[in-house]
Amino acid sequence: GISYGTDSALAMRYQEKGLGPAAGWGWYSADKDEPVCSTMERLASLPFLRQPGEAWVYGYNTDILGCVVERASGVSLDEFIRTRITRPLRMNDTYFFVPPAQRDRLVTVYASDSANRIARAPNGAKGQGHYVEGPRRSFSGGAGLVSTARDYARLLQMLLNGGELDGVGILSPQTVALMTTNQTGTLYSAEGEGFGLGFSILQRLGADNSLFSVGSFGWGGAYGSQYRIDPKQGIVLVFMLNQLPNRSDVGAKFPTLVYQALTTLRN
Repeated sequence: GISYGTDSALAMRYQEKGLGPAAGWGWYSADKDEPVCSTMERLASLPFLRQPGEAWVYGYNTDILGCVVERASGVSLDEFIRTRITRPLRMNDTYFFVPPAQRDRLVTVYASDSANRIARAPNGAKGQGHYVEGPRRSFSGGAGLVSTARDYARLLQMLLNGGELDGVGILSPQTVALMTTNQTGTLYSAEGEGFGLGFSILQRLGADNSLFSVGSFGWGGAYGSQYRIDPKQGIVLVFMLNQLPNRSDVGAKFPTLVYQALTTLRN
């Protein structure tokens, strides 16, 4: 039931607490000069959009989990992810905030209008972000990492492998199975899609107007990135497009072209 607080019924109350409309597109926190748990404590004083279990709502839930990780581990989410995930997987270009020496590698964010015309997005929370010059204090569990296609593919390959990559175990196979099993019944969709612990999951071929195999899972990023893991075909797909807002249809065409190029399919 936790939204991003941009809904008309909640927007004013969330804005007063520095959330919702006051947080860029709602999810943005890279400009906050405070730890994420301080932000989540303010969130705890605000109403949910729906009662828990009543509806599937997309919002600050993973940011809350990031705070839980910090409290349980006793370290920042940045340190936890670095020591437990990115460093063991040799994801050497994945950060919450780009090192100043690497600033020239951070790609420009573009915006597309209703006619799909492209222009450089403005500076600030609704455009280029604060990933180099920001306060570097808020490590968001729900949105905020910057990475490369190579790094992200390694993370996805680990999940495809059942939690292991190059001899490094990150998750148990049973944990990956739990994460990629529908946990929401028909709340996410009654048309053949489910939602697990962080991913949408295809349960009926063609339910999402794609060629993904049944059992494939994935999600997307705010700046237009998309990923998908297809265990049946043994492939991972990574697509990165830095547009906000993004009205291009290239993200939908990308996986279709990949699947149309497959000449041999697994049963």
